[in-house]
Amino acid sequence: MLRGVLQAVGLFALLLVLTIITLKLKNQNADGPSVLFPGGALMSGELYDGPEPDWSFTDELFFIELQTDDPVSSRRIFVMESDGKVYVPSGYMRSFLGRLWKEWAFRVEEGSPLVVARMNGTRYERELVRVDDPVIIEGVAQKLATKYMGGASPEAVAEIGTSVADGDTWIFEMKPRSEQR
Repeated sequence: MLRGVLQAVGLFALLLVLTIITLKLKNQNADGPSVLFPGGALMSGELYDGPEPDWSFTDELFFIELQTDDPVSSRRIFVMESDGKVYVPSGYMRSFLGRLWKEWAFRVEEGSPLVVARMNGTRYERELVRVDDPVIIEGVAQKLATKYMGGASPEAVAEIGTSVADGDTWIFEMKPRSEQR
């Protein structure tokens, strides 16, 4: 009896793992990420070519799609606008899970900063630059707390600031791509 139960549990676990691997592999080349898995290159949507946008529209977006160029991979990520500039966070950076889950941020930091962001069906070619200026972090923390933590209480903003200062959370500005690249 116990052997039969263990075999059934083992078979179920094997099927679950195979299903997850299959879905992950299937989504690798998709036009953008799924809810659970990273995707491939962001292909659809108009490529923006114009003056720097008014990023305040991102206040209405919970997630955007962000594609890194090296390697080409896309994911869903939070976005915040502060003082006319647009930012993305990456949390859990000093944890084991963060090292696995947030590989894209480490690659950006190691010299692969080119990204494409898709927002409301429009693609924006950008360059990620990690931010550590406390004044900028304060503004971004206000937006992050308001948008994703239910309000910008002094405690929430301070918690984000501490997380950034400690290296647990990284904040990147999505700047226009530089001409030298």
